Amino acid sequence: MKQFLAFVKKEFYHVFRDPKTLLLLFGMPIAQIILFGFALTNEIKNSKIVVCDYAHDRATRQIIDKIEASPNFKVQEKLWNHSQIEAAFKTGDIKLAIVFPANFNEDLHHFNTAQLQIIADASDPNTANTLTNYAASIIMDYQKESTKNMQIPMQVNTQVRMLYNPELKGVYNFVPGVMALVLLLVCVLMTSVSIVREKELGTMEVLLVSPFNPMLVIVSKAVPYFFLSLINLTIILILSSTIMGMPINGSIFLLYFASSILILTALALGLLISNSTDSQQAAMLISLMGMLMPTLLFTGFLFPLENMPMALQIVANAIPSKWYYIIIKSVMIKGLGIASIWKELLILSGMAILLLAISMKKFKTRLA
Repeated sequence: MKQFLAFVKKEFYHVFRDPKTLLLLFGMPIAQIILFGFALTNEIKNSKIVVCDYAHDRATRQIIDKIEASPNFKVQEKLWNHSQIEAAFKTGDIKLAIVFPANFNEDLHHFNTAQLQIIADASDPNTANTLTNYAASIIMDYQKESTKNMQIPMQVNTQVRMLYNPELKGVYNFVPGVMALVLLLVCVLMTSVSIVREKELGTMEVLLVSPFNPMLVIVSKAVPYFFLSLINLTIILILSSTIMGMPINGSIFLLYFASSILILTALALGLLISNSTDSQQAAMLISLMGMLMPTLLFTGFLFPLENMPMALQIVANAIPSKWYYIIIKSVMIKGLGIASIWKELLILSGMAILLLAISMKKFKTRLA
């Protein structure tokens, strides 16, 4: 045990004496969680719009005030004529235009109906569809407020509730995905170069001829990165909850337990890559390219897995971050316990054990 602790201490020295390693280990996760947390979102905010109001009455002013109060829109200009709308769209900054006809308020109160026009820049269909839905929702809210005391025959009121994320914040979806991406990439990347570094520096011969179990060499290289990854996880959780407003509704202990299993899985995968390569460049390339794209594509936070062909859905089951993503969303957002995520934990644990076993089996006790 004393020898094992000495090897672990040596690995800690390797980490703390290398500024580049420290930057990768702590700088990259912080930068990724902040950049991805704010950049990766399906919300559209501060979209510049124009308003053409021919009525200038009480109803149109109230609707415009509600639009200006929304964080999704920023009224850039109020036009006097609808012929100016096309020129506004040609600037490329304006995404939406709303046209109120004359006598809008009179039509609304005398005939119980009024027309308005929403014009969107559909060069980006998804953005146009989202913005028109935002605007239609604001107008629908005004209509409900205006007619709540009126008895309208055959009126159907639909009540919509959004569970767990009533404000539909994109951060609720992307932060768990970024957590899975950061932990997996950093752990695999850091451990993938650990054994290869010994080969390139020529110290692997010393380790192999020493009176020390070669299997413990692998374990001693994984232990420092395991504890440093837990520190990374703590930093990520603090940033997510304080800066991005991500709730932690479930058990912190369960969150760390599940994260520990993912870290072990990533460390085992990194050691497997390290055992299979002969240069640090090759190990880093395999780690980045081999983990980045599958994590982005098959985790489920960027693209719905249900929309993929069945063959790709089966492939996604082999990606550890998919199961971790489900666990994090269930614990952090829904506040569920282990009874609801035990299957995902079991699959993740099985992956960790399998990868560790393969890594130890592939570890070569002879260089030749």
